[in-house]
Amino acid sequence: MDHHHPSARNETPLERADRNFVELLQELRVTQTGVQILFAFLLSLAFTQRFTSLDAFQRATYVTTLLLAVLAAALFTAPAALHRSLFQKGAKPLIVQVSSRLATVGMRVLVLAFTGSVLLVVDVTTDLTGGLAAGAATLLVCVGLWGLLPRLVRRAARSQTGSRPLAAGTEDAEDREMAHRS
Repeated sequence: MDHHHPSARNETPLERADRNFVELLQELRVTQTGVQILFAFLLSLAFTQRFTSLDAFQRATYVTTLLLAVLAAALFTAPAALHRSLFQKGAKPLIVQVSSRLATVGMRVLVLAFTGSVLLVVDVTTDLTGGLAAGAATLLVCVGLWGLLPRLVRRAARSQTGSRPLAAGTEDAEDREMAHRS
């Protein structure tokens, strides 16, 4: 009986690392745009007339959210800097592994930056209760779409393939890590 999965790729470890890095960079392009827009919005807030009327909680939320956006931007750009530093040093698989972890942490920080931004805007435009509710809803939506949904899709795919990995023998380090955490 042939145990070769139909979606298995015939690629060397280096080809896999190259492909995984390209895929990771595509993901980072999407997230970086969101972070850049958020960061620009937050930077511009400090220069508006209304900014001086913020209370202490709103200012703390603003500063915290601004710093979270900066941290997310740094985490999402770190893979490019890591690649540049280690270019042609034979470290592509390690670059991919570290970059994937940086992106994962970046997504977690971005959730907090989104939450803080929504909390701040709704607090300023309505009231603190509304801001807290909107911030909590933002957190739940992001955790649901970015955390829970991938787990549910993975579980559904595994049940369709008889508990085998999505692509037997070809799962990426991130796939193995997710499977280990499940």
